[in-house]
Amino acid sequence: MKNKILALLATIGLASSVTAVEINENISINGFIDGSWSNADNDSATHDNTDIGLDEVELNFIVSAGNVNGEIHIDQTDAFGDTLNIEQAHFTYSFENGLSAQIGVFGSNLGFEREDPAGLYTFSRAYDDGDIRNNGFNFGNVDETVLEGVRLSYSTETISVGVAAVNGVGVMEEENTAAGFDEDNLDYEITVSFNGIENLVVSAGLYSLNDQEQDSNGDGVVDVTADDITAYTISAAYTLDKLLLAAEYSNIDPDAAATNDLSAYMLLADYDVNDKLGVAVRFSEWETGPNAETDKLTIAPNYAITSSLGAILEYSSQDDNAGNDQDTLALELTYTF
Repeated sequence: MKNKILALLATIGLASSVTAVEINENISINGFIDGSWSNADNDSATHDNTDIGLDEVELNFIVSAGNVNGEIHIDQTDAFGDTLNIEQAHFTYSFENGLSAQIGVFGSNLGFEREDPAGLYTFSRAYDDGDIRNNGFNFGNVDETVLEGVRLSYSTETISVGVAAVNGVGVMEEENTAAGFDEDNLDYEITVSFNGIENLVVSAGLYSLNDQEQDSNGDGVVDVTADDITAYTISAAYTLDKLLLAAEYSNIDPDAAATNDLSAYMLLADYDVNDKLGVAVRFSEWETGPNAETDKLTIAPNYAITSSLGAILEYSSQDDNAGNDQDTLALELTYTF
């Protein structure tokens, strides 16, 4: 079972790491190994989808020297594929007054479920529809979306504020091409988290995706554009003894006149029966288009086999208003260090 208070603080941006093994005074390491078995029964399919295997391996190096801290997250989500992936790589300079500047490749601060599998309360995520660039609500999922740029943050004991100017990893803001020019304007992210009321944490954020403009024929005129997208989310979590209650509402507003706004919400309750056994129950609903929505109910008992090895047994029932129903049963094992 995860340390859920620290996992929650990491999720809303008030803690950067749940645990770490110290190598020396400047370097520490943490990470996880995550594997699962799952069976999905879709009413519209002839056969079930069944999968077993290693889902993700991650090793994080955390370094510090004076006022500068750095992190390198080496990630493998393809279970021993051909190459490893550097999921995140960034350094942060901390000033004396609670202000810090972060530069590099880092995860978004939006979304309640933006952590790796080791930081989630369930096997699945609340929404199954991709990231913000695909009009999806998993825009904070670090395994789908990381950002490259600069983030300024201000933190006290009760509040954390972040403002970032970013783009997709490897995306040039402006580029001269043989045909003309290609411009991908900077995106902006603003987030605020507050925990000044006992047992209550509230977080809100906005992401402005300012997308591509292109001169495809070299005449100096923009003739290819991609829609701008604005997304915002607000979440709250309240702990009462062994019970955690959480809620989140999100909205996506594409700039295109022909595209409707989309919204989603999630409700989560997690109860620790004892030091080893807990149960999470979640309900989520999200819009996928005009008059199209999907909802999911998830029940996920979790058990601490050891202090480092945890298991989640999950049942999820997912339905949409087109009549596509799916029941999923999964068992996940996660080893953290």
